[in-house]
Amino acid sequence: MDWLRRVSLGLSLLGMLVSGYLTWVKFSHTQALCTGVGGCEAVNNSAYSEIHGIPVAALGLGAYLLMALILAFESRGPGWEEYGRLAVFGLALTGTLYSAYLTYVELFVIFAVCPYCVTSALIVTGILILSVLRLMRGLPDGAAAG
Repeated sequence: MDWLRRVSLGLSLLGMLVSGYLTWVKFSHTQALCTGVGGCEAVNNSAYSEIHGIPVAALGLGAYLLMALILAFESRGPGWEEYGRLAVFGLALTGTLYSAYLTYVELFVIFAVCPYCVTSALIVTGILILSVLRLMRGLPDGAAAG
């Protein structure tokens, strides 16, 4: 397993921890451990924290789990590797764009920032950057140049 894939897998597992914790907080109706930093409760209890009754954190947990599984199974063969890189890119791009939207909502609508949400946004953006590098590495010689 190359280092880009290992780091991506590690970030996916870290993202699972963060989003898993936020999912637990949402379902258990407890307060997040923000230790006076940020507005975890305001963000976690806002109308933007769910989509049709499903916590956004649970959707993030599912996305990180799916990325981790794809990354773990990429060595199964050429089809897995090629389509796996594309799938991780698509999931990470979607996650990054949605995280950017949620960050905007935190800053300009809710006026509160959840440090866990920011951490998750940075993690998924890191996976996106690594997935772009992995896709470029898989291109034939000269194809990345134009």
